[in-house]
Amino acid sequence: MQILLTNDDGIHAPGIRSLQKALTQLGDVEVVAPLSEQSGVGLSITYLHPLMIHQEFEGEQHWGWAVAGSPADCVKLGILEFCPRRPDLIVSGINSGSNVGINVLYSGTVAGAIEGAFAGITSIAISAASSFSNDIKPDYDQCAEQSIPIIKKLLLENSRSGRLWNINFPETRP
Repeated sequence: MQILLTNDDGIHAPGIRSLQKALTQLGDVEVVAPLSEQSGVGLSITYLHPLMIHQEFEGEQHWGWAVAGSPADCVKLGILEFCPRRPDLIVSGINSGSNVGINVLYSGTVAGAIEGAFAGITSIAISAASSFSNDIKPDYDQCAEQSIPIIKKLLLENSRSGRLWNINFPETRP
């Protein structure tokens, strides 16, 4: 399975790193993510100036593509340019903070998944609640691992492509 992974917290965010490792259990993962944080940009796209892109490496191995643009830009580029074949699944996350209620309209994480669904590809946004007042960060590795059986079940029971899912993990306490 070809998986395109993006986020809105930026290519160096811990959530996307954890999710990339976990998603390799399901298939080949191509990371195309914003160079910097793009929280709250919704479905915005870049059209007034060229998108700057550079390849990211982990050691000497290709890890992904950093795009000076929005999550929607990243998904468009991932589908059209960077995935070796059309993705079977698009995953956006893990976002730091939940994406529920009206916030889904502004969320870059959810927008990445929406852009994939617009292209007719099953897409999943994944977020993890966090307590900014108590400085409690999500356990990204745990959320990423717990995402895998959920994703498997969604794909197994909902074979029609183009579906959109929004998964939110509750805040965890140490």
